[in-house]
Amino acid sequence: MFGFAKRDTYSIIEMVIAMHYVRGFKEGKKSILYGNRGMCLENDLNDTNTFYRLQNRAVIYKKPTPITISKVDYPSRIEAVIKEAYFKTPSTTDYNGVYRGKYIDFEAKETKLDYFPLANIHVHQIEHLKLIMKHGGIGFLIIRFIKYNKTFLLEGKDFLEFLETMKRKSIPLSYFEEKGHIIKEKYQPRLDYLESIDTLFFKGESV
Repeated sequence: MFGFAKRDTYSIIEMVIAMHYVRGFKEGKKSILYGNRGMCLENDLNDTNTFYRLQNRAVIYKKPTPITISKVDYPSRIEAVIKEAYFKTPSTTDYNGVYRGKYIDFEAKETKLDYFPLANIHVHQIEHLKLIMKHGGIGFLIIRFIKYNKTFLLEGKDFLEFLETMKRKSIPLSYFEEKGHIIKEKYQPRLDYLESIDTLFFKGESV
């Protein structure tokens, strides 16, 4: 196990947690804590994915955020203290996994505005989604409009259609209301987006 200098404890641990750096995490049969529910989309999705795995419904994970460690001190032969590290730009999308024999891959974002700025999606992420769909996978966006407490699943094909036909720098809420699928909030799971996947990709047939 790595040792951490006291003054760097918080920031370094945050980085390590983000990329599952030290030995990964043992999930086991743990309870899902709901004290921080609704704090952010990422928390809701992580809780939801944990619930899916514990219920054996799907195996979907948040991809580790790549970091580069630039300075390490070795106070002893068995300890390493990370002194400097920084996040790299993620190379693909946020989440991936398998559901009902299909590869799942999606990006998740929040916006406080009445629209979703396209600047929040990188070109290489768009190209990645294109490749996922080209090879038979299920690619999509999950976008939360914080002001309205609404979370939508937008199919990859509808996202790409907007990019190709609309010369705009953002996607308005109205487009999500027209083309997207609203994700219902529940107690367990918090955001049951697999219900939307069943409707959109499996003709409404649930497992």
